[in-house]
Amino acid sequence: MPLKILIVDDSSSIRHLLRFFIEHTTYWLVCGEAENGQIAVEKVAQLKPHAVILDLSMPVMNGLDAAREITRVSSCSPCTSANSFAKTLKPQALKM
Repeated sequence: MPLKILIVDDSSSIRHLLRFFIEHTTYWLVCGEAENGQIAVEKVAQLKPHAVILDLSMPVMNGLDAAREITRVSSCSPCTSANSFAKTLKPQALKM
C-alpha cells in the first residue's frame, strides 16, 4: 500500500510542483491538497493521510499551528517546510 500524502500550501504553484515531484519520483500517493492549515486539519480527519507536507507561512492557520492540531487529532506525521524562497520565483519558473 503506498504512503498517502496531504500537501498543504497557500500557493497553487507550489502544491502543483510538490504533487508533480511526488507522483513522478516516488511510489507515494497524493491523497489531497489544502490551501491553509485550517482546511488541512479538516482534510486530515477526512482523508487519513500517513504524512502531511505543510508550508510554514499560510493565511488562516500557519503550518506550525496546523502541525500541533494535526498531531493532537491524528496519528499521521506532519512535516513543515519553509517555501518562501520558491514563492519568490516567477510563476513561469515553476512550470514543468
